[in-house]
Amino acid sequence: MAAPNAMEWTHPSGRRLSLDFSRPLVMGIINVTPDSFSDGGRYLQPEKALDLARRHIREGADILDLGAETTRPGSLPTPADEEWRRLEPVLDGLRRLETPPPISVDTYKAAVAEKAVAAGASIINDIYAGRGDPELLPLAARLKVPVILMHMLGEPRTMQADPRYEDVVGEVREFLAERAREAERLGVDPRLVILDPGIGFGKNRDHNLSLIKRFDEAVPKGYRSLIALSRKAFLGQILGGVPAEQRDRASALAAAVCALKGAEIVRAHEVAPAVEALKVASAIMAAA
Repeated sequence: MAAPNAMEWTHPSGRRLSLDFSRPLVMGIINVTPDSFSDGGRYLQPEKALDLARRHIREGADILDLGAETTRPGSLPTPADEEWRRLEPVLDGLRRLETPPPISVDTYKAAVAEKAVAAGASIINDIYAGRGDPELLPLAARLKVPVILMHMLGEPRTMQADPRYEDVVGEVREFLAERAREAERLGVDPRLVILDPGIGFGKNRDHNLSLIKRFDEAVPKGYRSLIALSRKAFLGQILGGVPAEQRDRASALAAAVCALKGAEIVRAHEVAPAVEALKVASAIMAAA
């Protein structure tokens, strides 16, 4: 059965939240890390991160995605206490905004996610899809918040060494279906499950392009879907080696293609071009 147009839930604080899926949504990225592949260190200071959050909101972000651990290829894990040290002041500042959109915390650690939700985050974005910490999915079930489950082959330190698939679309789809079933077994409401095929996480250029072209096949039906391709390396390869900060137009174009293929949330470093691209995609989808 197809999911309804609105995802609604109640934050543990009692605040009612919703996302309207009558159009594709934009998730604005905020990296409070010293070494992100796309903007390493630029928003590590809390006030700079908050300035970016305000800009994302002005430009039309429907969700803010706050991450404090680098997961670029070759990266090593960040200790939970350091991850929380980076997150806490930004979450505190976001909570003081007059009407903040739902805030997603990009972590696979249950201890960090629990603190983040208590501090105002309302979505958990887990690159390990519950495999990195066995307490993560039970926590999401107990808190009754949406959880994003992503496909990744291996782990960030090794995932790009030599990724191989017999059928990347079929294997990603089966993985996501299995992780969604596991989340449900552990008590997560299936209406609060969002699936992400994990562009760039254990995939080469051709794998990524296949997943974009066949996005409607890659994500199992009946769940919400997300695509996170903003500024990723395969776009730079296609464009002849341009650096990450020059990939926003290509990111927006690829996001629009994914929206036409059914992607419901698009993760973006620059919100304005993504919003414009999705408006065009929405108009195309609404045409007779």
